[in-house]
Amino acid sequence: MKYEDFRRELFRLALENGCTAAETYKKEGEEFSVGILSQEIDSYSVSRTLGISLRVQKDGKDGYAYTECIENPAALVQRAIDNALAVETADEHPMQGPQVYPAIEQPEDPIAACSEGERIELAKKLEQAVLSQGEPVVRCESTEISLSRAKVSLHNTRGLAVEETRGCSLLFTSPIVQKGEEVQNDYAFSCRSTDLHSLAEKAVRQASSRLGASPVEPGRYRILLQGRAAFTLLQAFSPIFCADRVQKGLSPLREKVGQTVASPQVTLLDDPFDPGMPLRFDDEGTPAQPTVLLQEGKLCGFLHNLKTAKKNGVSSTGNGIRPGGAASPVGVAPTNLIWQPGTFSPDELVQQLDTGLIITSMSGIHAGVNPISGSFSLLSSGFWVEKGRIVRPVDRITVAGSFPELLQKVQAVGKNLTFSFPGTSRYGAPDVLIESLNVAGS
Repeated sequence: MKYEDFRRELFRLALENGCTAAETYKKEGEEFSVGILSQEIDSYSVSRTLGISLRVQKDGKDGYAYTECIENPAALVQRAIDNALAVETADEHPMQGPQVYPAIEQPEDPIAACSEGERIELAKKLEQAVLSQGEPVVRCESTEISLSRAKVSLHNTRGLAVEETRGCSLLFTSPIVQKGEEVQNDYAFSCRSTDLHSLAEKAVRQASSRLGASPVEPGRYRILLQGRAAFTLLQAFSPIFCADRVQKGLSPLREKVGQTVASPQVTLLDDPFDPGMPLRFDDEGTPAQPTVLLQEGKLCGFLHNLKTAKKNGVSSTGNGIRPGGAASPVGVAPTNLIWQPGTFSPDELVQQLDTGLIITSMSGIHAGVNPISGSFSLLSSGFWVEKGRIVRPVDRITVAGSFPELLQKVQAVGKNLTFSFPGTSRYGAPDVLIESLNVAGS
């Protein structure tokens, strides 16, 4: 059975069995990845997936069912109806009707045009480019190329019909460097690029800069968060800007819309049209639109899907996201959440820091972050700076604080932007100068 016939049969059966509306969400995915170690294939994966979610509305309740097979529509409809009837309280999640969508262009991806053999050779060349940097590189811990593409289709009995193909390729490398007995590593990645030399050079430079690192004495220090550290915090605390968390009382920003909650240096924008990962619509079929969350420190609002928007009497911001694909329920999440850049160069920010710490990376967000209270305590590394001059690398320190308080203590923002790995959501941040944070050595 063709999918179009399957979908029409699902809708017919749902309406005949007393449902007031029905909706399908289909996601067809293609994944490719290859890992190289010592010029040999260390890992290799090619997969194709298909997931179809059916949602029905019956007696003011929503029921869901999921399948990976285009067959037996009657059974899928019955499961969805049974699940709706099992819901104890009515909590309708609205369905989107016909919409007009913005026209966007997906960026070109040279790796997507390569054959699988060419991608393997490209990964080998990336490892060679890293090793050719010479001392102090001793080997590559990992070198990978991956490609992900997915076609998302949404249809319902209210007239919604939209589909889009999304995807991105990724080059990743993690060199290991050594000086005497000391061993360090770091990583670098690029999206939709075949510039192997620049990527290799960046990865080796970052790893080499960590050689000779040691902790600092515990205390409270001025902090310059480089973009990678800043987007780590932004990603960890993005739920505080999501309306579902706010409505459950799980955000420290609840009941603060219209108030100044951050420094005037802080503007946060969720931008689905950013060329790094552009979207025309969310996973509910709502047209994509930019949403300002913080405007020069003032909290303008939250991210919404259709359900949270109805509860607050507002419109969806186009942030209805299925984080796990067709099998997962619709939640709320950013698209491209970007801390808007400022005007200062990296060197100018170091001069403004004067004496303190540059934090280049943070880790341990799963254990060291509490998005309900806003607190964090994260293993970090970076550099010690005295009088505007980088003195030495620093590692094995823990940086702790409160994210809402951090936002209030921002003193300057850089003009560069650093982005996270692409995924369900993507995060971007500039270098950010913070008045002070607590630091502990280990």
